[in-house]
Amino acid sequence: MAFEVTLRQLRAFITVLECGSFSEAAETMHLSQAALSGLVKELESRLGVRLLDRNTRSVSASVVGTAFEPMVRRVLADLDEALRQVTNLKELRRGLVRVAAPEPLSCTLLPELIAAYGARHPGVDVRFDDVPIEQVLAGLHNGSADIGFGPAGVLADDAVQAHVVRVDPLWAALRADDPLAANPSIAWRDLRERPLINYMPNLAANVLGNVPSRNHPRRIVPVHRVNTALALLRVQPGYVICPSMARPLVEGFGLVFRPLCQPTVTWRIALFVRGRQFLSPAVESFLDFALASAEG
Repeated sequence: MAFEVTLRQLRAFITVLECGSFSEAAETMHLSQAALSGLVKELESRLGVRLLDRNTRSVSASVVGTAFEPMVRRVLADLDEALRQVTNLKELRRGLVRVAAPEPLSCTLLPELIAAYGARHPGVDVRFDDVPIEQVLAGLHNGSADIGFGPAGVLADDAVQAHVVRVDPLWAALRADDPLAANPSIAWRDLRERPLINYMPNLAANVLGNVPSRNHPRRIVPVHRVNTALALLRVQPGYVICPSMARPLVEGFGLVFRPLCQPTVTWRIALFVRGRQFLSPAVESFLDFALASAEG
């Protein structure tokens, strides 16, 4: 059997008990005494029991009211806590953002972006997953990731929006003993005879599609991670293509990094996210922060 009991009625009951009189309780709740008395009477009528014993000098809980009081307090406390949690989420004092990105973004762009956002919103927990681009996209679809980063053009799905956040020219990483390392820049045709150690997904479409076929590498050595590619380059001839923002990473391996030209090819970095109607306040805040950082 369902009882149509309101929160105002419950709060009126507790307030009367705390104040010990209807007049003080009415003042506390900013109600007239008649309105407050009406709320308590409605509650008693709905429940079919007397909750308060009244006389001309005082008011106290009845036997049933005494048993009912702790249950009401628990309900009101749970509600207040739920409202506080919602307020914290809305005002970004708490929240969770799950970000996923592949290398080299996980080694360059993302740590700085996450640190800058965390400094502004320390109560939001940003969890970062360094995974291949296929897992980034899968995470967005299955809900295990809120925001993904990766090369633009890898996604064709109306359920996920793609925002280009950076356009970076591609450079070539070389061994220091490579004769081309002495040049200030390198043309694609000069690299044709060297093996390309490649970690980039969709290399043909996103990169080589912008380079004349006569200048394509004769041999491609496939790997899965940029760190693996750079580590291999340290011990064998070849070159690795990276966006220019990866310079600290490349030089950390003791390699030389030079701009690629004739033609200049750019690597477009995108942010992937589901529609805003599916985003929590924290995720929407991180999205806005990332887009504003890109514009800045």
